[in-house]
Formats: sequence, C-alpha cells, structure tokens
Amino acid sequence: MGSSKESTTGGFLKQGSILAIASIMVRIIGMVYRVPMANIIGDEGNGIYSAAYEIYNILLIISSYGMPMAVSKMVSARCAQRRYKNAFKLFRYSMIVSIIMGGSAALFVFFGADWIEKQFFSKYHGVALPLRILAPTIFIVAIVGTLRGLFQGRRTMLPTAVSQIFEQVANAFVSVSAAYFFMRAHSASDKLSAWGAAGGTLGTFMGAVAALLTLVIIYCMYKPVIIKNENKDKTIKVIQAGQAYKIIAITVIPIILSQTVYQLSGIVDVTLFNSIMDLKGVSDKVVSTMQGIYSTKYRLLVNVPLAVSTALASSMIPSLVTSFAARDISAVKAKVALAVKVNMIIAFPSAMGLAVLAEPIIRLLFPSSDYVTGGLMLITGSVCVIFYALSTVTNGVLQSIDKMNLPVIHSFVSLIIHIVIVSGLLMWTDMGIYALVAGNVTYPLLVCFLNGRSLKKYLEYNQEITKSFCIPLIASFIMGIVTLAVYYALFMLTHKIYIAILPAVIAAVIVYFVVVLKLHGLNRLELYEFPMGKRMATLADKMHLLKR
Repeated sequence: MGSSKESTTGGFLKQGSILAIASIMVRIIGMVYRVPMANIIGDEGNGIYSAAYEIYNILLIISSYGMPMAVSKMVSARCAQRRYKNAFKLFRYSMIVSIIMGGSAALFVFFGADWIEKQFFSKYHGVALPLRILAPTIFIVAIVGTLRGLFQGRRTMLPTAVSQIFEQVANAFVSVSAAYFFMRAHSASDKLSAWGAAGGTLGTFMGAVAALLTLVIIYCMYKPVIIKNENKDKTIKVIQAGQAYKIIAITVIPIILSQTVYQLSGIVDVTLFNSIMDLKGVSDKVVSTMQGIYSTKYRLLVNVPLAVSTALASSMIPSLVTSFAARDISAVKAKVALAVKVNMIIAFPSAMGLAVLAEPIIRLLFPSSDYVTGGLMLITGSVCVIFYALSTVTNGVLQSIDKMNLPVIHSFVSLIIHIVIVSGLLMWTDMGIYALVAGNVTYPLLVCFLNGRSLKKYLEYNQEITKSFCIPLIASFIMGIVTLAVYYALFMLTHKIYIAILPAVIAAVIVYFVVVLKLHGLNRLELYEFPMGKRMATLADKMHLLKR
C-alpha cells in the first residue's frame, strides 16, 4: 500500500505542504506589516503603492516570472531520464536569459518611470517615485526565480520556502520603518503619499536581496551534488546553446503570456476605473482612495489563502511531468484529483471565513479606515478564493501535460469577457469600486470553466464532485453559522473584537475539521499528506471520525 500511495502522490503534497506553510507564513507576515504601513501612508498612499505594484508585477512577469515554473519543468523532465548534464545546462542558460531580461526590464522601469506615470497613472501623482525604487528589484527577483526553479525541479521546496520567509521578514521590517521615516523626512512635500509608498517599495527591494543571499548560500552547498550528478551522466549528445535557448523559449513564453494576461486584468481594472470615474466626474482623491481600499483591504486579504494553491501547483508540476513523460496517465489523473480536492478543502472554508468575519477582520487590521466598504468587498468577493485556487491548479496541470498554450488562450478569452463585464458595470450602474470586485470573481470563474473543459478533452479527466466540492461547501456553511454565533456572542459580552475573533476562528477550524471527516471528505491516507497529518488522524480516531 505504501508504494501505491507514493506512486499516486509522487510525494508532491508533502513538498507542497512545506511550501504552503511557508507561503501562508509569508502572506500573514505580509498582511501584518501592510497593516501599520497602510495606516502610516493612508488610503491615497496605498492607491499609489498598488498602482506602482501593478506596473512592477507586469514587467516582472514579462521579464522573469515564468522562469521558476519553466526551469522546474525542464529540469525535472530531464532528471527523470537521468540526463543531468542537459538538465543543469538548461538551468545555466536560463540564468543568462533571466539576467538579460530582468536587467532590461529594470533599466526600462528606472529610466521610464515618469513616462509610465504620465501614460497610465495620471491620477496617481508620484507613482514614478516608488517605481524607481522597485526597478532594481526586478533584476534581483529574476535571478532568485531561476534558482528557485532549479530546486523545485529537483523536487525540494525547502530552499524556496526558507528564502521566501527571509525575504518577507526583511521586507516587513524595512517597509514599515522606511515608510515612516520617508514621510517624516518629506512632511512638507506635495508628494508626501508618494514618499510613503516609496518606503514600502524599498522594503520589497531589501526583501529580494535577502532572498538572493539565502539562495546563493544554499546553491553553493548544493553545487557538489550537481557536479556529482553530471559526472554520473554518460550522455554523449549534450545540448548546445542554440537548442537550449529554443527549449527555454518554447517552455517559458506560454507561461509568461498566461501570467501576463492574468496580471493585465489588474492593470485593466485600474485603467477602466480611473477613466470611467473621470467621465462621471468623480474626484482624483476619491478614485485613488477607493482603489487603495480595494487593493489593501480586499485583494490583500483574499490573496492569503491562495498561497496554498500556488504552492501545490509549484510542487505538483515536477511530479506530473515525470508521470506524463512515462505515459502513466492513471497516475497523472490521480495526482490531479488529489491536488484539486486538497485545494478545495482549504479554499471553501477560507472563502467562507473571510465572508462571515469580513467586517471584524477589517476593523481589527485597519481600525482607522473605512471598514464598511472594505468589509462589504470581502463579503461579496471572497468567493473568488475558490475560483482562483482551482484555476491556479488547473493551469499547472495543463502546463505539465505539454498544453502550454491553453492557459494563455483561456486567460485571454476570460480577460476580454472580463473587460466587457467591468466596463458595463462601471458605465451603466452605480456599483463603482464594487464592479472591480465582481470582475475579480468572474475572471477566474471563466478560466476554471475553460481549463476544466480542456482537461476533459486532453486527459479524459472527469472531476469528482461530491468529496471535492459538495462536502467542503456543506462543511463551510455549517462552519460559517457556528463562527458567526461564537463571534457575536463573545462580542456582545466583551465589546472587544480581538477577544471575540480568536475563539471564533478556533471554533471554525474545529467544526470544519469534524464535519469534513464525519462526511468522509478525507480518508486516512489523504489526511496523512497534510502537515501534522498523523497527529490529526490520531485525534480523529479518538473522536471516531475516521473509518478503520
């Protein structure tokens, strides 16, 4: 039974769990430091910060964001065939590509910051300032991503996990302190909010530096293993530079295009919101403030649980590539089914928790700001967590089975429909910023639908519904009712949010865990794959929740 289990999962859930735990820690640290930073720089500063980040992210994606996944796919495929020389040559050529692309994008952002602000963000006065500080970060992150791809291709997520934690700790410390000191030093400036945003972006730069140093140290320790593997490889025909660059291009371009289209949805949202609100006569300050609430109090929070799906997709790809290369389609289907199921078991309660505790979470994290608007955004838009989680995993599956172009096509089609929906809602309704929330739900929903159709066509994969979707949904509803009851009972007694919210969250975890197992949503072997799975199984046995 042990070997069967291993052949089914390929160990990717264990590696995914390592990366998921690190990613959640990173998101929590990110959320914690963004709270004081958001309060320091204000909603207008947050609007400038998020606008600069939209440009930073799109250029990061174009230059290097697809490299970790591409390198992971190329390295794992060749290491599975014991062609180590070709695997590590592709890694080295990928590093050259990353340095060139990342360096070019960094120079463009640094010297073109004023032009970018004028062309795309005329309402966000001062975006050029944080953009210039972000510029060298693009170059560093390009190198970091390629190193992470190497280790992920070798089926170890620990270097990525460790570097992410060091990165975020440095980011948090520098962002808050730099935002404070920058605003204090430039208190008389008419670009005060921009200086605050610039302090936040300085933290991003220093975090990237910390990640790079961590990975370089790990790589130096790992290099003897690379040399040993290359010496064992008796491959006569070693890949040449021209062929290597062609393989890299074929692998990385579809990933970059898919991610670019996804990121474009954020740029499109900002641009549409600015333009249409301007036509309606809404002031620049109101526009930037509402955009700041949307990016800081809505998108920041819904992104926290998505760390799990991103981690599982990253850890799943090398394992799926190996099974697909061996033409073991039954193993591929089993891994896809398990990845989707685990994702949904985490995504459904995350979405429900954000919805039922929306206002208390906003009031606790951002006490000095508009918690009503932010809370309503979370209530109406938290369901996007489910669709983004599913679209992320299914994108990874399609890329693993050599259908690299399909996520690009699906993202592009979804973006076109997204533009129509958001434009219509902004133009012909009074939804305002809530139109962006609606678009943030419909976009990943469309991607999920298109990806699911392709998986059925090319893998003959039929998604199991009851345990993957119905049981998590039912358990989440029950959890939501209990969570609300516990929170409001304690809040009425104490009138303290921080006293009421923690017991409510603990109750939510316990109730969901019990209901999912009682409904047989997870079996014993699946539970073992979770962090501390054996301890949870022992506890479940004592509560008579698992079948013997």
